[in-house]
Amino acid sequence: ADAEKTRSAGDRAGARILINKSLGLWDGEPLASVPGPYAETQRARLDEWRLQLTEARLDLDLELGAHAEAVSELTALTAAHPLRERLRELLMVALYRSGRQAEALAVYADTRRLLADELGVDPRPELGRLQQRILQADSDLALPVEEAAQVLAFTQPAQLPAAVPDFTGRAAFVRDLGQRLAAAEGSVMAVSALAGIGGVGKTTLAVKVAHEARPHFPDGQLYIDLQGADSRAAEPETVLGAFLRALGTPDTAIPDSLAERSALYRSTLDGRRILVLLDNARDAAQIRPLLPGTAGCATLVTSRVRMVDLAGAHLVDLDVMSPEEALQLFTRIVGRERVTSERKAALDTVASCGFLPLAIRIAASRLAARRTWTVSILAAKLADERRRLDELQAGDLAVKATFELGYGQLEPAQARAFRLLGLADGPDMSVAAAAALLDLSHQDTEDMLEALVDTSFLESAAPGRYRYHDLVRLYARSCAERDEQPSSERESALSRLLDFYLATAARVYALERPGDRLVDHLEPTVRPGLDFPDRHAALDWLFTEADCLLACAHSSATRPLVDSGDTLRRAADLLMASMDLAESGANARRYEVTAATICVAAQAAGDTGAEGRARTFLAHVQSLTGKFAEADDEARRALEIGLTADDPVSIGRAPNQRGIIALYEHRYEDAETHFRQAIDAFRADHNRPGEASALCNLSRVHLQLGQTSSAVDLAMQGVAIYHGLGATFRLANGKYALGLALTAAGRPREALDQLTAALDSFGESRQPLWEGMAHFRLAEAHLTMSRPVQAAAHAEQALALKGIGGEWRRGTILTVLGRALAAISQSVRAETCWREALSIYEQLGSSEADEVRALLAPAAAA
Repeated sequence: ADAEKTRSAGDRAGARILINKSLGLWDGEPLASVPGPYAETQRARLDEWRLQLTEARLDLDLELGAHAEAVSELTALTAAHPLRERLRELLMVALYRSGRQAEALAVYADTRRLLADELGVDPRPELGRLQQRILQADSDLALPVEEAAQVLAFTQPAQLPAAVPDFTGRAAFVRDLGQRLAAAEGSVMAVSALAGIGGVGKTTLAVKVAHEARPHFPDGQLYIDLQGADSRAAEPETVLGAFLRALGTPDTAIPDSLAERSALYRSTLDGRRILVLLDNARDAAQIRPLLPGTAGCATLVTSRVRMVDLAGAHLVDLDVMSPEEALQLFTRIVGRERVTSERKAALDTVASCGFLPLAIRIAASRLAARRTWTVSILAAKLADERRRLDELQAGDLAVKATFELGYGQLEPAQARAFRLLGLADGPDMSVAAAAALLDLSHQDTEDMLEALVDTSFLESAAPGRYRYHDLVRLYARSCAERDEQPSSERESALSRLLDFYLATAARVYALERPGDRLVDHLEPTVRPGLDFPDRHAALDWLFTEADCLLACAHSSATRPLVDSGDTLRRAADLLMASMDLAESGANARRYEVTAATICVAAQAAGDTGAEGRARTFLAHVQSLTGKFAEADDEARRALEIGLTADDPVSIGRAPNQRGIIALYEHRYEDAETHFRQAIDAFRADHNRPGEASALCNLSRVHLQLGQTSSAVDLAMQGVAIYHGLGATFRLANGKYALGLALTAAGRPREALDQLTAALDSFGESRQPLWEGMAHFRLAEAHLTMSRPVQAAAHAEQALALKGIGGEWRRGTILTVLGRALAAISQSVRAETCWREALSIYEQLGSSEADEVRALLAPAAAA
């Protein structure tokens, strides 16, 4: 009753909590062991009550947007209560909202067939109407009730940055652009594109115009910095995902491809009056998918280039300020009293700034922050910069000339830090990494970074992390090339940064994989890395720095340090030491590209050591994503190079990887040969974790050859080694292999214990790929025990980690899910899963396609 009142009051989350508390009071069968018809009647009544409560709670789950999580439980409940149509209805809704329309329709088909066979009746009308709504792709059905309410009340985006309070001049532009945006209320979709040199005030003007136009766009305003001046500009699909979420679209309803996201975005905006501000665009191709394309909406674009190829756009070329406007802006920031008494010095100052708004703002802000300075002092400091103003005519150099004025005001130590920090790639930088780059103490580095934040040259992205604006980074690099002499100073700074990342990643590796000899074979570093109190803190660092580590390794290959012959080897070793990042399954494509880049650079430089290790890592990453042919070729070449260079890392890891590939490709004799070669190599290197890995992998080969006894023995040997070393993550890999062997040996309960323990460890070690694989193997184990409901639940959880592990692994999971669904009489849905798996295998040219065709054959014959 309390839950019903809470739900009626609109608090669905609270109602769900109360129902869960009620369900938690159940413990086993009610009135167990009490004989007689009266007890039996009460048992049935209580069981029905519990089922109704469960349905009510699941209904709330769907209303609150937890549809993806509900699929697994609903699949099990529909198997346990096949004739209960309400559960089937909830399952159809959950599948549809999870983007699985075909399976949702398959549930209806299964239900209709079952009711006809068992009871001779059709599904109730509500179920039929639901089927029609799914067939029609009803957008209202795709939206949870809670989110629908939010869309109505809370999803009007208001993302515009704050307008600067001292905005000055540009009156004609503000008036003209405002009128054009207001025209969007009629029958057109207005697009205006502002272009101009860096620092000319494009963003400031666009934000000002957008704020004044807000009354014309009551449904909201969207904003994004497209980072067009950076080498890694924002991808349109990423931006569309952010916009769709801002407009109320749940994550589960956002499609993957750019075309689908763009289409959904335009549909979502249809009938709304939304203003979109696309700041700092790279080119017209980047923004075309982001245009609303419907009357009533408008788009403002800023860019460094004129978008003459943007059809229908009103192009605006923004020039520098007039002298009067420039002086007015300077006065508003510094204060009228100080400027009035030194008007000539103020005019000299804004002239030295080239009348560029950003340069004026920087200079004026510095003066405003220093109360002991006079305007004349600032003018005198800027006087030497007049030569640089002449360079304004050199196109892109205009931005450099603007920043040069502020750069000249930095203290020598600050200027050095500004230059060197700009050399590093990556989205941002920690204080510790900056300390290594600058060769300063942690405290001195933090003080220096904060001083640069005060000058507006650096941004504080988060506590302890700093980043450059893209144009400022480019300018800082040009300063380093010009002023950081000799050039060895720049090379030494980047070498220290690479040292820091490698040394710290090696410490993380040693904590996560105790006993592994890789850390003994890495290139030595001069700079020490960070220390960690435990493996959890180490993993925190590793996953936080993932993008920076990759960027450092990649840049070391694209611009190797000429005075350091070991740069490429350290870059390759950085990838090897950050193996846990790759094994998590995230950012696999970036790891593959980085490893390939190092391979090319090492081959060109004749550095066989770096090439062998980079190819070893590349083979590993490609194997994780199901690219077995490419991976086998890389591993073969890595082994050849490793044997020539006598590198124990490649000599052990490359054949181990080739064995894994041969196993997946059903070449079991080849796999055994490779694994035994790896075992010998690891033993020769006294690498016990490597030996354990190869033993566990060999166990899987013996399983396929029907040698279950030796398979169990091999896996147990691997587990014993891992256990003795205290290797938590690797022990989970061992238990995973042992669970497979025990399943095949007819010891499913022991197998479930091993696989469940492995699953828990994978979660703790932040390894979603292995979590998904553990769920997949648990599903197989439950099928072996004739427990299809539990099998389906685990397969569903494996599928929930979509995109992790590549399409080949998704196909294997769909195949097992289909088997489980077929076993609980959901044959139509099972066929849907198999057909999707078959499509994946056919596209990849995988031999597993034959197995799936055999599963589909009975349905085709029927």
